[in-house]
Amino acid sequence: MQVQIQALLAAVEGGAGQGRAVGSGLGSHMEMAKPAIFNGEAGKVGGFVTACRSYLKMKMREGTVEEQVIWVLLYVQGGSADIWKENVMEELEAGEMEYESIEEFFTSMKKEFGGGEEEATKAAELRWLEQGGRSMEEFVQIFKRIARGSGYEGRPLIEDFKRGINGGI
Repeated sequence: MQVQIQALLAAVEGGAGQGRAVGSGLGSHMEMAKPAIFNGEAGKVGGFVTACRSYLKMKMREGTVEEQVIWVLLYVQGGSADIWKENVMEELEAGEMEYESIEEFFTSMKKEFGGGEEEATKAAELRWLEQGGRSMEEFVQIFKRIARGSGYEGRPLIEDFKRGINGGI
């Protein structure tokens, strides 16, 4: 595993040192948090992808899809994610797998680790979400974030929203 990580780091650094910048513009000079390690937990794949997507847009916009995939894989460690990562690395190294875009990679990752559970989890979160002591603006933002991955739309979404807001509104 350590050998693979070293190879990943060398590939990313090698791409940056070949006369072109991996990042560009203001984003390449800004400090930015890197994503937390992802261990394959289904409920965390969406947040992990979002964190990676943000970092890649700010710091590795000019990187190739392969460089971006390799960078993401550096943060995939432990649990069921290790086996998946090893398989992806072997397929990439053998030239058996190619992604057209980083979004295609993220979609395959979500399918692998979300398994439909993410949608069910978010639907359940919507049913239990209540405004409580939050401001309406805060509640709306939380509701929107959860609703995006819930599979709900139209009337059911409206009903969950109305049920969740404080009664005095």
